[in-house]
Amino acid sequence: MTSVPDRVLVYGVTGSGKSTLAARIAERTGLPYVSADDLTWLPGWVAVPDEEQARRIAEVCAGERWVLDAAYSRWKDIVLPRAELIVGLDYPRWLSLGRLVRRTALRSLTRERICNGNVESFRQMFSADSIIRWHFASFARKRARIREWAASPPGPAVVRLTSARETRRWLATLGG
Repeated sequence: MTSVPDRVLVYGVTGSGKSTLAARIAERTGLPYVSADDLTWLPGWVAVPDEEQARRIAEVCAGERWVLDAAYSRWKDIVLPRAELIVGLDYPRWLSLGRLVRRTALRSLTRERICNGNVESFRQMFSADSIIRWHFASFARKRARIREWAASPPGPAVVRLTSARETRRWLATLGG
């Protein structure tokens, strides 16, 4: 079994499965899982103000043990100095986009409540603020960042995973 450090950041493009993987890492290791979306969205899809987001993230990162499922650009500099491991999901676009479209469509149909009671909708899926549009806008930047970190980590160790199979295999090696 592979031992995992106490502070883990799961990073990847929109739709890659960061939240799912972070929750599974937490299950296998006993580390507390923290959802970035729960810290950054209020009911009604109202964004938490940037300063408050930074305060909330700093509070989480001050802790000794956590798995965080994102590092938004506006506060990644708070997370990176405290993270001991970055797990980068560097999947091909077809995989992450397919997962994102399926997940968003399913949530729109089932009205599943996420991040502080919010609900995704088909209208939202095709709006100017669409999470799918965000996927296209941020894909190259996030993928390049993962590859840069893996090539010469600025600090924490980096595990770069390039397929769902590789991720499942890596996850299976984790122990407390």
